Amino acid sequence: MNAPLYSGKRSDDVIDYLLKRRSMKVKQMVAPAPNAEELELILKAASRVPDHGKMFPWYFVVFEGDARTQLGDALKQAWLTEEPDAAPAKLELEAERFTRAPMVIGVISRMRKGKNPQWEQMLSAGAACQNLCLAANALGYATNWLTEWYTYNDAFRTAIGLDERDHVAGFIYIGTPEGEMEERDRPDLSKIVTHWSPDAALNKGDEYDKDGFDFPPEKIKFWGR
Repeated sequence: MNAPLYSGKRSDDVIDYLLKRRSMKVKQMVAPAPNAEELELILKAASRVPDHGKMFPWYFVVFEGDARTQLGDALKQAWLTEEPDAAPAKLELEAERFTRAPMVIGVISRMRKGKNPQWEQMLSAGAACQNLCLAANALGYATNWLTEWYTYNDAFRTAIGLDERDHVAGFIYIGTPEGEMEERDRPDLSKIVTHWSPDAALNKGDEYDKDGFDFPPEKIKFWGR
């Protein structure tokens, strides 16, 4: 007998969880990581996301055990492409990035051939990241969704087997939580919500813009068909 499927089943527990969950700093994660059975549940949940066209435009790469240490050389070589004169101590520090938590899962957005827009495929990969975090949290594990420098480094991407159709949606760090968490700033809904009418000015939250990357017109692309 097939298990029931839900769409519209009320759950106050889920709402409460969504309103209280938050990411935990990697330095507050300790062993153990999810076991094999828990990992399978987490990945099943991660793959149950909106996916226009049933294209499954993502895949997962699990880094655990010795594999996290074995990435050290790749991280060193990749950092040298960023900073050719990097000091040995800095290289050793970079080599340890994947050992900061007992498990790291790479969620890779893989562009599938078909009629569905690439932008929608990327959004589906982002949804997979969030489901992965929520599933791990629900099993009692802390998570942190990171995209640090190595995410965008061509040498590192090649070293772990990615190609031009692949984009890293995120590296999800997972471990057992240690210590207390503090709340972080959350958006003011009045600045980002509009109840539309023909003459309504949209609340776009532009006051949350920060210095950093700019968006000149030539850089704003729609990942269409």
